[in-house]
Amino acid sequence: MAAHPPLHPDGPLSLALAVVESSTAPLLLLDDALRVVVASTSFGRAFDLDSDDLSGRFLGEIGTGEWNRPQLRVLLEATAAGTADVRAYEMDLNGSRQGVRRLVINARRLEYEPGHPIRLLVTVEDVTAARAGEKQKDDLLREKAVLLQELQHRVANSLQIIASVILQSARKSTSEETRVNLNEAHSRVMSVAALQQQLAQSRLGEVALAPYLNQLCKSIGASMIHDPARISLRVEADDSSTDADVSVSLGLIVTELVINALKHAFPAGRAGTIVVGYAAKGPDWTLTVQDDGVGMPADAASATPGLGTSIVEALARQLKARIEVEGPGTRVSVTHSQRVAVETPALGTAANDQVRSPAAVDRDC
Repeated sequence: MAAHPPLHPDGPLSLALAVVESSTAPLLLLDDALRVVVASTSFGRAFDLDSDDLSGRFLGEIGTGEWNRPQLRVLLEATAAGTADVRAYEMDLNGSRQGVRRLVINARRLEYEPGHPIRLLVTVEDVTAARAGEKQKDDLLREKAVLLQELQHRVANSLQIIASVILQSARKSTSEETRVNLNEAHSRVMSVAALQQQLAQSRLGEVALAPYLNQLCKSIGASMIHDPARISLRVEADDSSTDADVSVSLGLIVTELVINALKHAFPAGRAGTIVVGYAAKGPDWTLTVQDDGVGMPADAASATPGLGTSIVEALARQLKARIEVEGPGTRVSVTHSQRVAVETPALGTAANDQVRSPAAVDRDC
């Protein structure tokens, strides 16, 4: 096959001129002294210049001198020398007519055969509108974060006020049944307040469960354990993390089970310990709440499920997890496994011969 004849010495320059002149993007072709060889029509239109009058002029002299930027000149000179390329260099151009504009500059040295003049191809992109949009987006996100923080603060204050009113009503009530129901409502409001406090401190994305559960249990203990020397509450969790939605459900389950244990596991001044555990291996995990209290009543399996049981059951179903309850004391396990398709048993149905009825979760029955 015959070899192609060599290009005419003016061929590369002619080709470059044709490319620049026909470009719809703002382009400049510069020589090694940073003089304009040719500017695209789109460059003149973008910066309100006559592109035909730019040829032969030093870059720093075009317009009203707004292109005379020392840092840009150093970068272009290094590119002409072959020691650098200008890649996505951002700068502000302050034109007399169009104001400040944000530009992204790219430049590279065109490689011709030895002896050919050095040429630089410079592309210019105006990103003023894009950067303004990004700034507006950032401002909106910051404003949203401030409003969310304010909302969370108001929710926390409202929950505390509600809990205080309920507790005062319980103390004034002459009906034992009403007093018990109001105290239970107070406990639930306080548990929601503790959970809300944790969620307010967490961010979207992954939530580290050990510190999350520790702080949650600390808040529950502070509001419900009147004698820490008699009843202790601790967390034994690995370094797992999960997304925010799952952490909400886990926090609600822990809140219900811990409050249930505090109310029923240690009657008549009995001392004891409640341990909240969490361990994960890949996608599989187990959440446990265990106490060394008096255990479940003999008729728990046949009793009508209470509110706490219904809450835990619904949350476990949402997490595609199964519930197991066993002794001694009471140990409630909520387990998620991708290896076994599990349908959460209806509360009140024994999971197997060794596991006590999940209805035993709720000792309010």
